[in-house]
Amino acid sequence: MPSPQLLVLFGSQTGTAQDVSERLGREARRRRLGCRVQALDSYPVNLINEPLVIFVCATTGQGDPPDNMKNFWRFIFRKNLPSTALCQMDFAVLGLGDSSYAKFNFVAKKLHRRLLQLGGSALLPVCLGDDQHELGLPSKFTLLFLQEAPSTGSEGQRVAHPGSQEPPSESKPFLAPMISNQRVTGPSHFQDVRLIEFDILGSGISFAAGDVVLIQPSNSAAHVQRFCQVLGLDPDQLFMLQPREPDVSSPTRLPQPCSMRHLVSHYLDIASVPRRSFFELLACLSLHELEREKLLEFSSAQGQEELFEYCNRPRRTILEVLCDFPHTAAAIPPDYLLDLIPVIRPRAFSIASSLLTHPSRLQILVAVVQFQTRLKEPRRGLCSSWLASLDPGQGPVRVPLWVRPGSLAFPETPDTPVIMVGPGTGVAPFRAAIQERVAQGQTGNFLFFGCRWRDQDFYWEAEWQELEKRDCLTLIPAFSREQEQKVYVQHRLRELGSLVWELLDRQGAYFYLAGNAKSMPADVSEALMSIFQEEGGLCSPDAAAYLARLQQTRRFQTETWA
Repeated sequence: MPSPQLLVLFGSQTGTAQDVSERLGREARRRRLGCRVQALDSYPVNLINEPLVIFVCATTGQGDPPDNMKNFWRFIFRKNLPSTALCQMDFAVLGLGDSSYAKFNFVAKKLHRRLLQLGGSALLPVCLGDDQHELGLPSKFTLLFLQEAPSTGSEGQRVAHPGSQEPPSESKPFLAPMISNQRVTGPSHFQDVRLIEFDILGSGISFAAGDVVLIQPSNSAAHVQRFCQVLGLDPDQLFMLQPREPDVSSPTRLPQPCSMRHLVSHYLDIASVPRRSFFELLACLSLHELEREKLLEFSSAQGQEELFEYCNRPRRTILEVLCDFPHTAAAIPPDYLLDLIPVIRPRAFSIASSLLTHPSRLQILVAVVQFQTRLKEPRRGLCSSWLASLDPGQGPVRVPLWVRPGSLAFPETPDTPVIMVGPGTGVAPFRAAIQERVAQGQTGNFLFFGCRWRDQDFYWEAEWQELEKRDCLTLIPAFSREQEQKVYVQHRLRELGSLVWELLDRQGAYFYLAGNAKSMPADVSEALMSIFQEEGGLCSPDAAAYLARLQQTRRFQTETWA
């Protein structure tokens, strides 16, 4: 595929906008993005054929455009330009101005509105640089601290309530009561895997096999406390969040007023590994000479190898970095917290149950992520560790969640067989599918399940055996560690190659694969290619074409994750 092309156009009076534009060009090319940088008046206006444009423009005098964009300015405001002229263009506008002038960044604001009028699609709200600000770029929000708690209203996130007309969503999740949180791996097994069940009665949530649930996790109380200590914040301090610009709205997930504890617990992803841009902004905020020098080094092109060794390789978190730069952390203005630290993103899990078998219930299978790097403290997955820490036996537990369609869709015709390959927690969506299909009287369910040990991580063993007795399921397990030579699901597929070929080629079966994306999907595809050649008598190119046809007709579907 051709590499994407970026065009950076600038209107500059004193050279600052040109300097910023050339820096943008260098950054784009460093990221393997083709980029041209031109002054607006030297650009032969051809925006209808430009897919991606960044405009960098200063404001002069009393809201006038710079000299080297005046011709473009007259052109873009011609009244005969159609409202769809720029419908194929994605754009961003960066204004460079001075808030001591009455018409602060007037050119950037007006250009942004005009590009929208002509059908352009804004990648983000207009960005307004301010020469009066000590950082040049003001924070997106201001935090207005309250001296005392308001007499009305209470802190809490926007949620979908039982009986609500609209289904739960990211902006209004359903606070689902956790019914059970059960470890399903043996006590000596290396990994903690949980079967977690939620009550979704009255939520308006419905789902089918293959759908996924999204869960909004929170930071641990210990991490929240440590973060507030390092930054010198009072966790109980209430504030109102106020956008600096009228076209920017406050995050819907944050209540108004909000406490610092709520912001850090539920919104700021302090457990994530920071990006280079984090170090760039942190360096701008630092007042400590030695720490600022190191932060600038980490954010420079020359310092990327050292940054990788310090941060990315050991998976050092934002909280740990701030602890390593205590003077800088203590001086961070609260207004910049939302610019500096990314938002906690929801995590997706395959739904592992069917409403036909478990009405008003939703179950997930969660492998708790924990691993060691050269850092003393183990690395832990934010969502899985948070879920594992919740104990409904100690009192009510509610988890924000909502559902969306997944990538797997199962055949509705009752006599179509399905072959499901699900090693480890990859079996989760297939449990939902098998429950759903059995409840609908659909037979022809073939499950290839892989794990290490029969007595340690054989999820739902008793359930599979009961379905086998009823002739509702054919189970083919692969226990990789129970013999000298490791046996995986791809080996079982090859062993039963004649059955697989019969189901796919003669009976029109659908083939599904779910699990870790590392090497298993390629190994399974290779096993299928071998089956097509050995059992179907196809040559290698024809076997590849056969597999491609299965994928094109959605008879071969995958859901994998890193």
